[in-house]
Amino acid sequence: MSKRFFVVCLLAVSAWAQTVAIRAGNVIDPATGTVSRNQIILIKDQKIQAVGPNVAIPKDSQVLDLSSEWVMPGIMDAHTHVTQSVKYFRELDHNYLVESTGLRSLRGLRTAQTLLNAGITTVRDVGNDANFAAVDLRKAIDAGWFVGPTVQTAGKIIAPFGGQSSGIPQEIGPFWRFEYYDADSPEEIRKAVRENIFYGADLIKLVADNSSYHYSLEEIRAAVEEAHHAGRSVAVHVLGGEAADNVIAGGVDSIEHGFFLTDDQLRRMKEKGIFLSGTDFPAAHFEAGEFKGGDKIGAAIIDRLRRAYAVGVKMGFSTDIVTDYKDEDRAQMTWDYLAVWHAAGVPNAEILKCMTTNDAELLRIQKQRGAIATGLFADIIAMPSSPLDDIESLRKVDFVMKNGAVVKKPR
Repeated sequence: MSKRFFVVCLLAVSAWAQTVAIRAGNVIDPATGTVSRNQIILIKDQKIQAVGPNVAIPKDSQVLDLSSEWVMPGIMDAHTHVTQSVKYFRELDHNYLVESTGLRSLRGLRTAQTLLNAGITTVRDVGNDANFAAVDLRKAIDAGWFVGPTVQTAGKIIAPFGGQSSGIPQEIGPFWRFEYYDADSPEEIRKAVRENIFYGADLIKLVADNSSYHYSLEEIRAAVEEAHHAGRSVAVHVLGGEAADNVIAGGVDSIEHGFFLTDDQLRRMKEKGIFLSGTDFPAAHFEAGEFKGGDKIGAAIIDRLRRAYAVGVKMGFSTDIVTDYKDEDRAQMTWDYLAVWHAAGVPNAEILKCMTTNDAELLRIQKQRGAIATGLFADIIAMPSSPLDDIESLRKVDFVMKNGAVVKKPR
């Protein structure tokens, strides 16, 4: 991360009160896949005040010339673990024992700023953040102590006994509770939901089928009822099978992963309005993390993504990156997912919609973010070429605005 980026971050907050006018040559509306030419975007007090070809620019405005750029809302990632990073998947358990919550918070800040600098302006962190490290990260960014993306967090993941660990000797003890709540009945699940909310969770995350045992329909319904009454959505890790049937019937808000969902399950998700947050890993990332059978899972992911698009289920862009890959940073790894979507035959316009419009709906912030429209927060990115023509253009984002403050601009 460059020194220039940190300097811009420090200066950005003071710019919120000034009126900013962007001369935008090409403005993409991801909801429709259309482009408006030669637009003026007027921004003040963190929000977009007006958009159009004939908007008057106040005399005291800061004018930004993006007349040769392609401008669009900031990208969102609906499944992140910004406080977590390991070289190999097998190290995940070990990570709980050697890193404190404080260290995890600092990594979260570094990762979040790396993502923001690349144009990813909103992240949904779905657990594995020690003792609520992502809650503290969100609070620090919201307080203006640091410039970063909008952060939603699930707090501790709720799972049947054992979290997502396995094969742990009994005398070692339940060390996974550093990041998980063990909950093995509807009553225990309700309690875990309440504790998560008490400690600051924006949403609830369950693991339904990480072990040979999985949550029942009654248990899923308990989580959904408790969370929805408190105004929180429910995201559930599930791969397929009977566990996925229970999750779909239970009325959750999103299925995370769902690598082995059938067409019938996808159709039922569509009928219920359940999002697929597919975490569509490139096979190379599995291989780099020494995950056994990564090539087969990679092929299954492309097949499932192709089928989900054909069925018409709502899809959100999501990554689930927790490992390191070659010499890429977390943002560069994010763009590796674009090739998977392309391989599945998803059109570029639809990919952009999933990264913005759909993710904003999934995160329940569509009235605040996800479009360049009057009244919404000014989360805006730009690049020299059109991502509608070549989705890989997102790798070259050279302008980032967060809440109306410039974080990165062309040299």
